[in-house]
Amino acid sequence: MSLPRRIILICLAATAAAVSVSLAPGALGPASSGADTPSLSQLNGQLGHEQARQQSLSSRIASLGHLISGLDGQIQLVQSREAEVRGELASDQAKLASVQADLRRERKLLAKLRAQLAASRAQLSRQLVSGYESDRPDLVSVVLNSSGFNDLLNRVAFLGQAEKQQQSIITITQRDKAAADQAARKLAKLEATDKKITDETALRVKALAGMDALLSAKEGALRQARSAQQAALDASRARGRHLQSEIDHVQAQQAAAERAAPQATAPSSGVALGPSGGWAIPYAIVLCESGGQNVPPNSVGASGYYQIIPSTWRGFGGTGPAAYLASKAEQDAVASRIWRGGAGASNWVCAGIVGIR
Repeated sequence: MSLPRRIILICLAATAAAVSVSLAPGALGPASSGADTPSLSQLNGQLGHEQARQQSLSSRIASLGHLISGLDGQIQLVQSREAEVRGELASDQAKLASVQADLRRERKLLAKLRAQLAASRAQLSRQLVSGYESDRPDLVSVVLNSSGFNDLLNRVAFLGQAEKQQQSIITITQRDKAAADQAARKLAKLEATDKKITDETALRVKALAGMDALLSAKEGALRQARSAQQAALDASRARGRHLQSEIDHVQAQQAAAERAAPQATAPSSGVALGPSGGWAIPYAIVLCESGGQNVPPNSVGASGYYQIIPSTWRGFGGTGPAAYLASKAEQDAVASRIWRGGAGASNWVCAGIVGIR
């Protein structure tokens, strides 16, 4: 109603306190408890608040569900990429194993070639030393020293073979040196390839670990947030059920009080009027404020179908000490003057609750 803003805040605080009390077992008192029992408008307001909160939580949960679904798609994409990378990693590891086997063979070959080169060099060295220390025979001395033609032929053949053998040793030594140098170059290249494959494998493993950690953390945070929102929604629904139970109980109490009260004191029949009750303001506000009943004063004095406090009732031309003691027609007239075609909607707290500004 047309309460000052400070009084409205006080009423809302009292409403919140009433909710916390009403949720405890046995919090509702008997019908004669008077101001200690939350009014129907307060309970309807609290129920409307919980329903709005439930809609908000449901929307948040749906939004988180969409995010998790999107993340699941990302996870599937990354897992597919991860499978490809792991396949490439397996191929690289197989290549690495092959390179390492080649590396071991080349090392053995290099050692063998170096040994052969050393032996060839030693033999060549001996040949050179021997040739240097002994005089090189000439053709005249060979002829003069020969004991016959056959001996001469043998000596000439021997000299040719010795020359040929020496040249062969030189050729072998050169070949072994070239082979050893080639093996050394190949070994260096294999070692570089080995290091490159090893480094690439390490980078791929780190990349996969980072992707897995990031996705797992993101998915865990989203699921935790959704669980928290779901818990809040469940709690709000439980409060809503408690409030509905309270509303049913208060309505039953008010109906009993209306039936027991003298007709002169309570003009209403005690039966709630529906949407077709000829209301001066939107029925949604009436339903939130009083449930469509001519209720007696609550803890702040608001009463009647429109929950008008005594000062506002008198300020807008109402007769008698309280709204609920007047006829519905008079309450309609006073409420219509307060409503002013919607300009006075802010005078009812429930107007904001049901979305009418």
